[in-house]
Amino acid sequence: MKILVLGSGAREHAIILALRAEQTQHDILVSPGNAGIAQDATPVTVDPLDGGAVTAFANEHAIDLVVIGPEAPLVAGVADALRAHGIPVFGPGKAAAQLEGSKSFAKRVMDAAGVPTGRAVRAATAADVDAAFDDLGAPYVVKADGLAAGKGVIVTSDRAEALAHAAHYLPAGPVLIEEFLSGPEVSLFFLSDGDTVRALSPAQDFKRALDGDAGPNTGGMGAYSPLPWLAEQFGSEQEFVDEVTRDVALPVIRQLDAEGTPFIGLLYAGLILTEHGVRVIEFNARFGDPETQVVLPRLITPLSDLLFAAASGTLEDQPQPSFSDDVAITVVLASEGYPEAPQTGRPIEGLADAGAVEGVRVVHAATAGPDAPGGSLVATGGRVLNVVAVASDFRTARERAYDAIGRIRLDGSHFRTDIAARVAE
Repeated sequence: MKILVLGSGAREHAIILALRAEQTQHDILVSPGNAGIAQDATPVTVDPLDGGAVTAFANEHAIDLVVIGPEAPLVAGVADALRAHGIPVFGPGKAAAQLEGSKSFAKRVMDAAGVPTGRAVRAATAADVDAAFDDLGAPYVVKADGLAAGKGVIVTSDRAEALAHAAHYLPAGPVLIEEFLSGPEVSLFFLSDGDTVRALSPAQDFKRALDGDAGPNTGGMGAYSPLPWLAEQFGSEQEFVDEVTRDVALPVIRQLDAEGTPFIGLLYAGLILTEHGVRVIEFNARFGDPETQVVLPRLITPLSDLLFAAASGTLEDQPQPSFSDDVAITVVLASEGYPEAPQTGRPIEGLADAGAVEGVRVVHAATAGPDAPGGSLVATGGRVLNVVAVASDFRTARERAYDAIGRIRLDGSHFRTDIAARVAE
């Protein structure tokens, strides 16, 4: 197929690498991409947020499938423009993408579908926030209602800190004050064609910037898959996946379909395993980052088959995706100052050495080419690189990942040293 991928981060690089690994050779284009992605796909110039421009490009270049990576083009309605012209696109339309674009919308859909989640109060003023804190108690969970690149959430027992977080986002609109839920978190992806769903393998990510889940929230500092400890509570990973499919994914997909806004694309369920059962923390409307980087390397089923089936309404003809028994972990290398004020423009060295480690692939999140031939790539954002390691066991995967990341040089950079440490013991 001729596939156009929209996006510029490690998630999109991971998707492209999975497509590249298939026996069938695809012609893969990307916009805008980054320096690393440009080694695995052909960069093209088209505004990912302009549905008309993307549609015109897809028609002109006979694109068979468009894959929308990040959330902004989805919320902007790019998928709607493509579908209106009969172009297969993996990604929900603007209305269904509000599952991620609006936390209030997502809560309403969950309530209507009977999906288990925590209590939530929509607060439009500082007084509303205060009242919600009194009602729900500490720890305080405050979420920006709209897109915030994974940084719009705070969980704290410090009321002043929680009030300040709410005050930061209130000028842009109401915030959500949620009941605090305790337990291990799990990310589970579902492909949907608006009617049928197919689950991928669960993953766990690490959102805090520092070891021991300390420091500020980030877009994600690492992840691993699969989750062997799920068997202790659910009997097996498959039984967990079956339960979430039955109680979460299918009810939400059916509710959106009944409302006339079918969800076609990737439903990301952010889950927490409480003492009272599985609860949904949030939904996203696209592949998660960095979880995609550890789920897709284990996927045996051709990713292109799944994406095209979802985009064309034939997912029911696809068997359940299969995964290797290997494990995967990813460690994120972040710029100095991330997440508050990342320093960019600094050179990156040692990438070839890192990529030479057995079982390792360096996935690019925010890199640009050198200013002059023979120069170094430079960091262009907060999360710069993902070192992904695959092995037969977590101990080996961790050794490979940290060996590789230790070979990369970026002044002031930092990474967590405890990714998947507990499952490797």
